[in-house]
Amino acid sequence: MMTKDSCSALSERNQALLQLGEALRARGYRFTTVTPLTHSRINQRRENAMAEDLAGVFGWSRPFVRGALDEEIFRLMEAADVLVAGVDGFRSKVRWSNLGDGLYVHSSFPTDEKDAVFFGPDTYRFFQAIDHLLDASDGKGIHRVADVGCGAGAAAIQIARRFPEADVQALDINRRALEFTRVNASLAGTHGVRAIVSDHLREAEGSFDLIVANPPYLLDPARRTYRHGGGELGSGLSLAILDGGLGRLVPGGTLLLYTGVAMVAGKDPFYERVLGFLGDSDYQWHYRELDPDVFGEELAQASYARAERIAAVVLEVHRAA
Repeated sequence: MMTKDSCSALSERNQALLQLGEALRARGYRFTTVTPLTHSRINQRRENAMAEDLAGVFGWSRPFVRGALDEEIFRLMEAADVLVAGVDGFRSKVRWSNLGDGLYVHSSFPTDEKDAVFFGPDTYRFFQAIDHLLDASDGKGIHRVADVGCGAGAAAIQIARRFPEADVQALDINRRALEFTRVNASLAGTHGVRAIVSDHLREAEGSFDLIVANPPYLLDPARRTYRHGGGELGSGLSLAILDGGLGRLVPGGTLLLYTGVAMVAGKDPFYERVLGFLGDSDYQWHYRELDPDVFGEELAQASYARAERIAAVVLEVHRAA
């Protein structure tokens, strides 16, 4: 049986989280989320031991004293259950990041929990890849959309912004991600976004004009949902989404997959697998490398002993009309 969640049906706690986002936006809050390594290095600076402003609390995830925030913000944090008291002061359980014209709630740093909801440079690149695709196609025929592994919902929300009449299904197995997606969609006013509990496309409804996905692609020893891609060098989920998504495209539909690839001996093993899927098919497709070197710190792990770099890539697949 399908489990659906309406973005308009927020719990009392998530209503407070939405109000917190509105309050931050009204105060001109701005923050761009960086890689975990950069985040850690910035926070290690002596002068950054404690948060002194909204960005320090809700962006950099630093401890803070109560006097650092005005009472409305503090009370909303309590009501939303995102306030943690510790020996070094209070901390926020969530971060808020800006992307384009939007403001998005996601998990605080460090994202150690198995159900953490990640938002970072990959989100920005994925967002740009979607805009590039929609700009090139003029957005013709975009009526039904699936965002597979939606996380905080940035992609689904951006598509719904551009096509307000579209039915946009934001899919994830992580219920915390779906809660954040509901809040973020409500904050953005994108009522066409539906947050649905789904493992890949299994619980999604029907076929789609557009399927987008930014799946986990790392080999994570802790097997955290938002990081661990499984399979060969982290490509398992990406290949599964490609395999399952092709059959759910309507004639003229498009699948956009943003992922990372561990390059070995100058070769791209993911491209070789994609060629096996699509090389002799009737689909038109385009594959490009967006960034040659991401998450370089992961190469210190034994599981990446054969890899020489991890690259961010985009695959666009078009079904003939």
